[in-house]
Amino acid sequence: MILFSHPTGNANVRQAALALEEAKLLAEFWTCVDWNQDSVLNQLLPTGVRQQLARRTLPDALRARARVRPVRELARHLCDKAGLSSLSRHETGLFSIDAVYRSLDQSVASEIPRAEGLSAVYCYEDGAAATFAAAQQRGLRCIYDLPIGYWRAAHSIYEEEKAREPEWVPTLTGMLDSPAKLARKDEELRAADLVILASSFTRQTLQFAGLEGKRVEVIPYGAPELVAEPATAPFAKQLRILFVGGLGQRKGLSYLLKAVEILGRAIDLTLLGRKTAEACTPLNNATRKHRWIPSLPHAEVLKEMSRHDILVCPSLFEGFGLVILEAMSQGIPVITTPNTAGPDIITDALDGFIVPIRSAEAIAARLEELATDPERLRAMKYAAWQTAASFAWETYRRNLVRAVRGALASPDLVPAGN
Repeated sequence: MILFSHPTGNANVRQAALALEEAKLLAEFWTCVDWNQDSVLNQLLPTGVRQQLARRTLPDALRARARVRPVRELARHLCDKAGLSSLSRHETGLFSIDAVYRSLDQSVASEIPRAEGLSAVYCYEDGAAATFAAAQQRGLRCIYDLPIGYWRAAHSIYEEEKAREPEWVPTLTGMLDSPAKLARKDEELRAADLVILASSFTRQTLQFAGLEGKRVEVIPYGAPELVAEPATAPFAKQLRILFVGGLGQRKGLSYLLKAVEILGRAIDLTLLGRKTAEACTPLNNATRKHRWIPSLPHAEVLKEMSRHDILVCPSLFEGFGLVILEAMSQGIPVITTPNTAGPDIITDALDGFIVPIRSAEAIAARLEELATDPERLRAMKYAAWQTAASFAWETYRRNLVRAVRGALASPDLVPAGN
């Protein structure tokens, strides 16, 4: 049996936990919040708060396995709403997301010595160090899920970006991590018996980590439920472009904005996501100039996707980029870069485009192609929709269980800590 933990329990985390539950491998699912939408308190909260907390409601299949530690995570959200930024400041804040991860990690680690019937623990980046150390003391296997590329590869790109786009540096929040936090990331990787990744790009970044001999599995995520059929009506006078994600330079946002400037009035751009920093002049200008939606419930995000012609995901550094499959499930082709799961999903020029990172010109060229050829756009929408159908969450769960069972049964894994 496997003890599984993640503080926020997002979509891919829940699918991983469901996979283990379906396979009768899940002992406990440790997380911070399992929100009860039927509670009296929920009915008293403002609509926006209810929508945010609804994302933290676990599927019924996981409820019986859940062990929740909500105080620090709820306090973090309250601090953000109340403007108490010092209490949620990166790493150092009492209620920072880093503190939430470390606190849950310590809670899980304290449970390991007395837990019965365990064969392994399954943890995620930044929330595994203490748990893995406790698991090693008991001879348990350590399964590590790395949802984004390795940090040294990221820093290499960010350093280049600081010289190329200095005004966007405040949004490169990955550069804020302390040496101690980065050392913990490496400690977690070294302790892992099995490393689970979601994309070939993430695997490529591990060349910076020196993990020769480690067991590594690439298991792509799945798409949400597909629309009945993709929209085929002619698009409006302007090509409707959507960006979804944190508004910052890790996502390559400046290059999309430059592409839109190149094409001028031919493009109608919507930005959907929260700012990663306030002290970024070009970002603030963009949110004033273009349609900006800071946040939506997931179902509304999918509806917003279906109202657009193309999703552009020009990321410099990703682990997967789940918005790619989400958009394709709604019949929307995607323009993205090799530094995402795009090459694992998209057939270039059929159901989307793969463009080089940092190339506003390449983005603009692909947008112009589709803006002047509505028949081709309609064909690509249908092709994107068909591609999404082949990436089912059921397949992800099946492949994850296969990888986990293989790791548990394998006698020739590199010993944890080597």
